[in-house]
Amino acid sequence: MTPHVVDGANGEDYVSLRRRPMSREERFAFGKSLRQRVSRADLAIHTTDRSRPDPVALIQTSHLGRVTSLIPIRVARMVGSPYGFLRGSAVVMADDVANLPATGITPVVAGDAHLGNFGFYASPEGELVIDINDFDEAHPGGWEWDLRRLVASIWVAGRENGAGEDRCAEAVISCVTAYRDQVWKLARQPLLSRSYARLDADRLSATTSDVRLREVIKRSARKARARTSDRALPRFTREDGQTRRIVEEPPLITRLDETEYAVVAAGLDDYLATLAPHWRRVLGGYHLVDIAHKVVGVGSVGLRAYVALLEGSSPSDVVFLQLKQARRSVLAPYVHGEKAWHEHQGHRVVEYQQALQTVSDPLLGWTTLDARHYYVRQFRNSKGTVPLDAMDAAALIAYAGVVGNLLAKGHARTSGASMIAGYLGRSDAAALALVDFARGYADQTEADHAALVAAVRRGDLPCDPAALEASGSAFRPGTGSTP
Repeated sequence: MTPHVVDGANGEDYVSLRRRPMSREERFAFGKSLRQRVSRADLAIHTTDRSRPDPVALIQTSHLGRVTSLIPIRVARMVGSPYGFLRGSAVVMADDVANLPATGITPVVAGDAHLGNFGFYASPEGELVIDINDFDEAHPGGWEWDLRRLVASIWVAGRENGAGEDRCAEAVISCVTAYRDQVWKLARQPLLSRSYARLDADRLSATTSDVRLREVIKRSARKARARTSDRALPRFTREDGQTRRIVEEPPLITRLDETEYAVVAAGLDDYLATLAPHWRRVLGGYHLVDIAHKVVGVGSVGLRAYVALLEGSSPSDVVFLQLKQARRSVLAPYVHGEKAWHEHQGHRVVEYQQALQTVSDPLLGWTTLDARHYYVRQFRNSKGTVPLDAMDAAALIAYAGVVGNLLAKGHARTSGASMIAGYLGRSDAAALALVDFARGYADQTEADHAALVAAVRRGDLPCDPAALEASGSAFRPGTGSTP
């Protein structure tokens, strides 16, 4: 089969079993030859001579079309710390990395591969696995774009956790060398075999050499296993007569009026048609009990999101579904300009999640509500993350290797593994270059965060005090305090 090639008209993959693809050796050689155009030392570049767009203006533009009342919550989550800013500013970094030297090798990439967007979830077989877990920005794009965002986030998080610069550098090297070694390993495997590679929580814990990280993983895995729909009932719902209702927690969880409720309910019926036949029949055995708005994430705040409670043949047999609005990926304009490859952005998210993850939620699907695109997934299927603030420097270094490995696995599942391996080689040249990039971009992130803080103090952006307090930040709008 041929590498992943996307037709610019409609985003479908066109492959033919009658065409002989390039051999693996030819791909390695081609990847190595790309060093003549973009040296591995060029990976150190974090800025160019171009006139860089104002990061605050890019964030303000990204707010267009969001729910206005929720924007202050998003700003509060971003203003709390440089890492919070990085999490919410994928649009800023997309513009930066897309203008840096790149090889032109374009697998499907996550688009927002920061350190916090890896985590646990349950496989269809009920095993707890760890993988990339956010795909709102997923799109074909430069593999370097993902790796640059990941190493920058490692450096920013390391600084916030009190790790020194040398330890941050070690963490980046751990990440990039793990990425390099995994790409090399998978590039030598049959195409079908590499699609089965996965990492479960038990194996992760057993193979982690750092004692502190091993304990953090075990605690996080226990919490994730407890995050199921039935255990969420006491937390998110209450009995209203003979009917169960989702509990309001304004402004994060709010009720719908009758008109909006009917629109979402109809959209859920349409969503069923996007599931595989077996899972369509399984979910068809449930009925809709209630729907509410629910704010999630940082980058997603202000986009429309719902949680729906479904009940089966008994009150304890429940499923929570989450509907999240999907907009065009922040990477898309840098890949093919104004033309959209996917007619439905929810479909895009689902397709690329399934491309990047070894196993995915079987209830992934998509729908349309009031001309807006959404993807649908389970809200509670043992999702969980490894808390970054619980890691010391040694644990961060070890965990950076884990996420580097997972990112490489995702990229290698789609296309270009042999070419990426040929380009990277077996030396530390790319890792050392990306250390310089990560340090420089961490400095840039702190400067951009300071610009956001200044904009909030001037009143250019709204900031919710309650959300800010919940974030634990020392910053207060209109004061001289610093985050």
